Amino acid sequence: MNSKTFDLIIRGGTIVTPQGMQHSDVGVTGGQITAVAPDLPDNQAEVIDAGGHLVLPGGVDTHCHIEQISGAGLMNADTFETATRSAAFGGTTTVVSFAAQHPGQKIKQVVAEYAALAQKGAMIDHAFHMIVADTANGNLTDDLPRLIAQNHRSIKIFTTYDKVRQDDKSILDILDLAARDGALVCFHAENDGLIRNMTDKLLAEGKTAPKYHAASHPREAEIEAIDRMCRFAKFTGARIMIFHVSTREGAEIVRKARAEGVNVQAETCPHYLFMTADILEQDNPARFMCSPPQRTTDDQDALWDAIADGTLSLVTSDHAPYRTDASGKFANGRDAPFNKIANGMPGLETRLPLMFNAMVTQGRGGPEAFARVTATAPAQAFGLLNKGAIAPGFDADIAVWNPDLSHTYGANDLKDNVGYNPFEGTTVTGIPVTVLSRGQEIVRDRVLHSLPGHGAWQPMTWQGNRRDT
Repeated sequence: MNSKTFDLIIRGGTIVTPQGMQHSDVGVTGGQITAVAPDLPDNQAEVIDAGGHLVLPGGVDTHCHIEQISGAGLMNADTFETATRSAAFGGTTTVVSFAAQHPGQKIKQVVAEYAALAQKGAMIDHAFHMIVADTANGNLTDDLPRLIAQNHRSIKIFTTYDKVRQDDKSILDILDLAARDGALVCFHAENDGLIRNMTDKLLAEGKTAPKYHAASHPREAEIEAIDRMCRFAKFTGARIMIFHVSTREGAEIVRKARAEGVNVQAETCPHYLFMTADILEQDNPARFMCSPPQRTTDDQDALWDAIADGTLSLVTSDHAPYRTDASGKFANGRDAPFNKIANGMPGLETRLPLMFNAMVTQGRGGPEAFARVTATAPAQAFGLLNKGAIAPGFDADIAVWNPDLSHTYGANDLKDNVGYNPFEGTTVTGIPVTVLSRGQEIVRDRVLHSLPGHGAWQPMTWQGNRRDT
């Protein structure tokens, strides 16, 4: 019997580890997991009874917009405090949000400002993607290499949106830098010309209502841009991540590129798996506007198949919170045309319960696959080496799930600052009841106990341009 003294023991649960599921205990010392074995001795350690529950790695959400000013100059609804509060309550213990550069800004100053905001407010651990909107003024030659060397190793590029999009030459320059210095380049991949073309046509025809947003972002825009970015990755040898894949064709392009040896990974999000474009026919459809837009049931089937075969290795929230008032969605008035309405939905708190309900409760993958796409694979993709798994040496970021507890989402029952829940009326079975961040109970029996500033910045610590399979 192991005689080691622990600070905390999670006892008697069914644990999902990298080696598989086991009925065991988890021992925690100094904020890290130090043992996973049956019948660990108490030795006056605090004990959490996990009998009848699943013990899973805390969620790692590598795609969320927090306390960020959009390209249109609009501040989103959540601070680091409110966003990470919501994330923790939903079982997520690490987030990677965006340090969003705008034209004329120095990227090193942008990163420093976001880091200060997170240090003050974040209740859980965090890292950053660097949104690059301006490669001039030393940003490409000086700031980015230095930041990468400091383990800010994720770069975000938009291929659309006026104030932030990069042209092909700039994209290739950034990919060259990333391949040289060991960074990952993430893409919002939609063809700008196709979106502009469709938007102009729809507005000229008087089709200005929010429901026409989906038509303004045709699937061809995603298909073309994903294909082009995969070709650029092959040409430069850079490692890339395609964000929020929404179409069957997009997933197939990634699948084919990976088979050809292109260093590409891809993700999708719950709103593409659980919503279709007809949701924009509901009351107050601005609530559901996001880019790319929701698609069809056939696309949903293809995305689930791509999750199953590893083509889509991550499921993230793309938490992009805007209130349904003049501070957010309706900054340009309640009668604004669809192209003047802020895009995005809250998702930090609902991501894990929605995926657990689908993958574990309904059997669309099981607990191990659920842990892989929501925690382990995101942590590995972004070099968060102590996150995403229950194993000795990892941080004690752990969520204890009651697989039998059900909850029906209400109109405004999330812990964020957004004011609505896009999954109102959806019932999920399987809820995180206790959540630990580095061994501290930040949620206990569905009551939040974390404080602003508990979260710590996490370096992205891979070296070189490795490929994750």
